[in-house]
Formats: sequence, structure tokens, C-alpha cells
Amino acid sequence: MNEFINIFNSSDPENVSSTVKLLLLLTVFSVAPGILILMTCFTRIVIVLSFVRTSLATQSMPPNQVLIGLALFLTFFIMAPTFSEINKEALTPLMDNKISLDEAYTKAEEPIKEFMSKHTRQKDLALFMNYAKMDKPESLKDIPLTTMVPAFAISELKTAFQIGFMIFIPFLIIDMVVASVLMSMGMMMLPPVMISLPFKILLFVLVDGWYLIVKSLLQSF
Repeated sequence: MNEFINIFNSSDPENVSSTVKLLLLLTVFSVAPGILILMTCFTRIVIVLSFVRTSLATQSMPPNQVLIGLALFLTFFIMAPTFSEINKEALTPLMDNKISLDEAYTKAEEPIKEFMSKHTRQKDLALFMNYAKMDKPESLKDIPLTTMVPAFAISELKTAFQIGFMIFIPFLIIDMVVASVLMSMGMMMLPPVMISLPFKILLFVLVDGWYLIVKSLLQSF
């Protein structure tokens, strides 16, 4: 502990710089879950995958660990160009002491803002800008992250629910058909969900559902 305190009191620029980098990395890791959820495509992906499971009525299959794991890897795949640019323009120069912490933050903002702006509805962005009484920005740099992130988040939620609605339609039709058949046969005590589940799974497998879902998610970005 004393050695750690001595590093802060050190007059050696290299020790101080290393300490700042360490604190920066610890800070990034501590807020990484929030960044991953709200500033990337993770929100849309995990909600759509959850809608797929709910529409199939398979209870906990696939389990949450599988859905979240798949959502994470798809997020890293989609966000790879953005992350690479942040690493190239901000993180690597900062580690090499070529730019300051403020410059690194500014350079890291640009790629993530550009990504979010492409998938943020103007209506959602205007909501937060009007509430903050902001003037019309001349460029993307003039929009703070405190405004861009919530606008992007609600845009992603709306898009995810729109996709979820489309996913539900074919499975809802199956439920209605099965319920009608059971009622016509006088088997009203038999749960329609139990009977329709095999047909839902069969349909999903025949159309290669996971391929279509993942393909649609990738193309939506």
C-alpha cells in the first residue's frame, strides 16, 4: 500500500504516467458493462434474441448464458471497426504518451458518436436536445455523449421491439390455429401452448430460424 502511495508522490513522470494509465484502465473496466449495453448494438441484439425465445415459448431454452454470450460475440463482431478505430486513434497513442488524456477522450468519442448517430432517430435526439435547451449543433462533435447515448438507447429499444413484433407474428398464427382446432375438437382443457410448441420448433428449424435472425441483425447495422 505504501509503495502505491509513493508512486503518487513520485516526481518521476514515467511513474506518474503509469499510475494514470492504470487508473484509467480500472475506470474503463468498471464502467464497461454500462458502455457495452448503452453505447453499442448489444441492446438491440439481446432484446431480439429474448423475443425469439419468448415467441417460441420454450421457457428457459436457450438459457440466458447462451443468449447473452451470443449477443456479446455479435456485438464485438459488429463493433469491431469502431473499436479498432478507437484503439488506433486514441488508446494506442495514449499508451505511447503521444497524446494527452483529454485528446484521447476526444478522439475516442468520434467513432462511437458516428456509430450511434447512424442508428439514432432524429426525433429521439431532438427530444433530449430540446429538454437540455441546446442550440442546433453544427456538427456531430457539438452533441455531447450525455445527449447522444440516451437518444441512441431509446432508438435501439424501438427498433428491437419492431423486430420482435415481426418475429411474433408467425408463431402467434400457429397458436391461434392450434387453439381453434382444439376448441373444435372439444379439447378445451388441453393447453394450446403445449400442443403448438413442437410445431413452432419445427417451423423454426425448417426455415433455419437462427440463421435468418442473425442475418437480419447483422444487416440492420
